[in-house]
Amino acid sequence: MTRPLPSDGPTPSDGPASPDGPTPLLVLDVVGLTPRLLDHMPHLKKLGQSGSRAPLGTVLPAVTCAAQSTFLTGTHPSEHGIVGNGWYFRELGDVLLWRQHNGLVAGDRLWDAARRAHPGYTVANICWWYAMGADTDITVTPRPVYYADGRKEPDCYTRPPALHDELTDRLGTFPLFHFWGPGADLVSSQWIIDATRHIMGTRHPDLTLCYLPHLDYDLQRFGPDDPRSLKAAADLDAALAPLLDDARAEGRTVVALSEYGITRVNRPVDINRALRRAGLLEVHTQDGMEYLDPMASRAFAVADHQIAHVYVRRPEDLDATRAALDGLPGIEQLLDDEGKKAQHLDHPRAGELVAVAEPDAWFTYYYWLDDDRAPDFAQLVEIHRKPGYDPVELFMDPLDPYVKVKAAGALARKKLGMRYRMAVVPLDPSPIRGSHGRLPASDDDGPLLICSTPRAVGDRVAATDVKQLLLRLAGLG
Repeated sequence: MTRPLPSDGPTPSDGPASPDGPTPLLVLDVVGLTPRLLDHMPHLKKLGQSGSRAPLGTVLPAVTCAAQSTFLTGTHPSEHGIVGNGWYFRELGDVLLWRQHNGLVAGDRLWDAARRAHPGYTVANICWWYAMGADTDITVTPRPVYYADGRKEPDCYTRPPALHDELTDRLGTFPLFHFWGPGADLVSSQWIIDATRHIMGTRHPDLTLCYLPHLDYDLQRFGPDDPRSLKAAADLDAALAPLLDDARAEGRTVVALSEYGITRVNRPVDINRALRRAGLLEVHTQDGMEYLDPMASRAFAVADHQIAHVYVRRPEDLDATRAALDGLPGIEQLLDDEGKKAQHLDHPRAGELVAVAEPDAWFTYYYWLDDDRAPDFAQLVEIHRKPGYDPVELFMDPLDPYVKVKAAGALARKKLGMRYRMAVVPLDPSPIRGSHGRLPASDDDGPLLICSTPRAVGDRVAATDVKQLLLRLAGLG
């Protein structure tokens, strides 16, 4: 497949920004980037050496949706409302993760402020979250096709709509099964990089947002100091080099930042099982499988890496919920109303309590007490049906000697247009070696901001200051 060149395709008549217009920006969200990993990424390291760099403060929870929303609005979760990668929608009685509509985010966006200063300011969002429904000029975001017979096929959503076929013809179908799941690898980030190069070279947006998830995978699988994780950092850096060259040739200021650092963990915490054993969490049963019943439960948790929102139905159950969780190995803090306020997490979407894991621990979503009663989606890559985040989806079940044969059979059924179940995910959380969500213990393990402009940043940048920094770098602040 031919890689797109910046000159390929139709070029709008206005071309790149004029000398008296805003300075064009490329903002790279390099998930999991830390100072320790930067030593294995020579192109990004050189960018920081010739430009500037600083530790980047993050928010609690330090997860993708919350952090990105803070970068783009300049406000905390208590204001923009994104309290995690998902939460309990009380009005629906359902736990929903990885929603995509920008209407969930409250506040003044970066591009709103830019357009007030410079009407006609153009923005391309390539795979940053909450992309759908956003008032951006160009949008690319993962969006599978859900067929009526139950099949799920990789694809993406774009605006303008014609960009979909343009990218697919040049780059192939968006590689969804390399974006998440046991097959997650560099292929998805490479596609995103190539799409970003093509869009910058043919549309010349004033602001280009590019999300690069590659470091998320092996760092969670193997831990941040494993040789495979260090290789992942080097591989991503090499893939980034042509995009950085394009930005330099176009006169773009480059900002590379991260939402969080991933640190080593070795203890899964079954917070929902503790609530169930205390008689607070309820399930209902269908076809021998147990499903969380959030509307009937007195208390349950939405696990999100090292943070868990604990939803308590009635105030009189708060003490019983605290009693069930106090002393549970792996929990460092239970934030109440005052604790949430101190962490800028006091929003109606947040749980009545917020559990923070100890540094070497993370929260599972598991609520069943017998694996034979687990729902069928537990062994699938199923980010929308699980009532919490499941990093074990990055693995194939090591206890099933036929797991690869089963996966091959499922793929064969898929290619024939038949329904299939890719039941390959283990129910054992112990292999996970990296997680995030807590505030970092040190700058070496925390997120980072790099800018191609010398002296652009001082000793530290707060997550809430990123929006204003980008406006200033664009010449609009």
